[in-house]
Amino acid sequence: MRVLVIGANGATGRLVVDRLKDHEVHEPVAMVRDSEQQPRFSGMGVASVVADLERPLDEALEGVDAVIFAAGSGGSTGPEQTLAVDRDGAVRSVVAAEAGTVSRYIMLSSMGADPESTGHPISHYLRAKGWADRHLARSELSWTIVRPGRLTDDPPTGRVNLAARIEGSGSVSRADLAEVLVAVLDHPGTPKRTLDLLEGSHTVDEALERI
Repeated sequence: MRVLVIGANGATGRLVVDRLKDHEVHEPVAMVRDSEQQPRFSGMGVASVVADLERPLDEALEGVDAVIFAAGSGGSTGPEQTLAVDRDGAVRSVVAAEAGTVSRYIMLSSMGADPESTGHPISHYLRAKGWADRHLARSELSWTIVRPGRLTDDPPTGRVNLAARIEGSGSVSRADLAEVLVAVLDHPGTPKRTLDLLEGSHTVDEALERI
């Protein structure tokens, strides 16, 4: 499949592109916001497209078979930008995917994502992610929502806990998250599923088989 990685220049998105390139099964296409970010990907032999989540995305999704949404407004932005990117931008990409050639859509969300979240320090973020997840789940796409716990920049452990619901909290490395996002693309047990993700004791393949 030709896989568009939205948020390809972000900390997680870069790792997702790297994994897709390394696995040599699918063709990654990096979606970036600024043309100055394109040389990193052209140097890898990866195609790229410049597009903005706050504007129409139909052209960016032309000829794309699958989407991995790995974009985020970042922790330093306020609620307004969070809504613009994590909610509205994600919804905009789902609408464009449904109107185009996309059949498979992988959404990077967050544990605790809930459109009605209140009383949490990052409730605005959890609400934004929850709204985007709800919109995707109501679409006609073959979707999978992956909801990791706190993300770290630690080296990959290769061991995860992946389940429809995980009680409590925890963390997972971005590297292991990227591996999961790529792995669920082809796994027959993941479409129409929402999966929590933390560091655990199973390999990614084992974790996928357990669900």
